Amino acid sequence: MAEVEKQAPAPSEEAPAEVQTEAMTLLIADMERLMSKDEAECVCGLGEWTLTLEDKFTLCRSVAEECLQDADLRRLLEKKPHIVAYDGFEPSGRMHIAQGVLKALNVNKLTKCGVHFKFWVADWFAQLNNKMGGDLGRIQTVGKYFVEIWRALGMDMRKVEFLQASDHIGADSGAYWSLVMDIARRNSLKRMLRCSQIMGRSESDDLSAAQIFYPCMQCADIFYLRADICQLGMDQRKVNVLAREYAEAARPKRQKPVVLSHPMMPGLLQGQEKMSKSDPNSAIFMEDSEQEVKTKIKKAFCPPQVIEGNPCLAYIQNIVLPWCKRLVIERDEAHGGPRTYTEFHEITEDYASGALHPSDLKPALAKAINEILQPVRDHFVNDPDAAALLKAVKSFKITK
Repeated sequence: MAEVEKQAPAPSEEAPAEVQTEAMTLLIADMERLMSKDEAECVCGLGEWTLTLEDKFTLCRSVAEECLQDADLRRLLEKKPHIVAYDGFEPSGRMHIAQGVLKALNVNKLTKCGVHFKFWVADWFAQLNNKMGGDLGRIQTVGKYFVEIWRALGMDMRKVEFLQASDHIGADSGAYWSLVMDIARRNSLKRMLRCSQIMGRSESDDLSAAQIFYPCMQCADIFYLRADICQLGMDQRKVNVLAREYAEAARPKRQKPVVLSHPMMPGLLQGQEKMSKSDPNSAIFMEDSEQEVKTKIKKAFCPPQVIEGNPCLAYIQNIVLPWCKRLVIERDEAHGGPRTYTEFHEITEDYASGALHPSDLKPALAKAINEILQPVRDHFVNDPDAAALLKAVKSFKITK
C-alpha cells in the first residue's frame, strides 16, 4: 500500500484571520497534488470561507435589480448563520435561457455565500394556472426536465433542495392552509387581483376562482418554507411585497423576508419586454441547436448605436459576461480587427459610437450562447433518461 502523504492541518476557526489564511493556502496547495485547484477549493469550502460580510452582501446584492431592503439583507447576513433562499417555478413547458442560465448564476452566487436554496416545484400552482392543460402528470414531467437542465448547466446542487409542492402541501395540509387562509383573511379581493401579474395575467383577464386564490398560496409558500430571501424575477414583485406587509402585520417580531428581484430578460424581437414561450422566435431555449441559436440571434432586434431596449445587449450584460467573463468580437482588420471585451460599459460605449456594429456583435453573441448551452445539449444526447424527458416535454402542447 502506498504511503499516505501528510497533509497540512485545516485551519482552526479560532485562529487569527492571517493565520487561517496562511493555513488554508498551505492546505489547498497540498490538496492540489491530488486534485485540480477548483476541486481543492471546493473541498475546502474556500469560496464561502474567504468571503467577508461585505463580500457576501455585494455578491447577494449583485443578483438583483431591486432589493427590499438593503439594510435588511445586511442585517440578515450579519445575524443569521443558516440562511434560506427560495424560488418557486411553474413547470410550464420548455425552459428558456433566462430560466436556465440566469437562475443558475444567481443560485450559485447565493450558495457561495453559504445560503441554502429551496426550489418550490409549483406543480399545483401550474395546475391552478391551467398550464399543460391542467394535466398534473405532464406538469411534474416538465419539473423533472427543469432539474435536469440545471444539473447539466453546473448549478451547485450541494446546497440546493427541490420540493414538490403537491407532496409537501398534502403531507402538512393543516399548517399550509392555515397560512393561506390567514393571508386571505387579511387582504381584499382587489389586492389579490393586483397580484395577477405573477401568473402572467392582468387584472382585466377573466380569472377563475382558483387563479384568484393563487397569490395567497404563493405568499404562504414563503413562510411555509421558512424563507429568509425571496429570489424571483421583477414580475413577482407584487406578491413579494405582499409577503413583507403580511410579515409586518402578523409577525412583527420577526424579520421580514428580503426580496432579491432579478431583472426580466426581454424577448428577442422588437417591443417584447419579456420572453414568450409561445413565440419560438422570442426566446432561446436551453436545448436549442447551434443553428437555431444563430438564426434567432440573426433575426433579433438590434438597431445600430441604440442601447436602450436592445435585447442583444441585455443578453450580453445579464448572461454572457457573468457566465463567460468576456465577449470576443472576431472581425477583419479593415473593420477594426478582433477585440475582447470584459466590461459591459466598454461594449456600450463602442456600440453607441458605431465602433461596434450589429453585424459583428450578433455572431459573437451567438457563439457565446452556444458555448454556454453545449453541455446541456450534450447531456440530453448522452443521457437516455434526459433524452426521454426532453422528447416528452417537446410533445406537450403549451397552454397560456
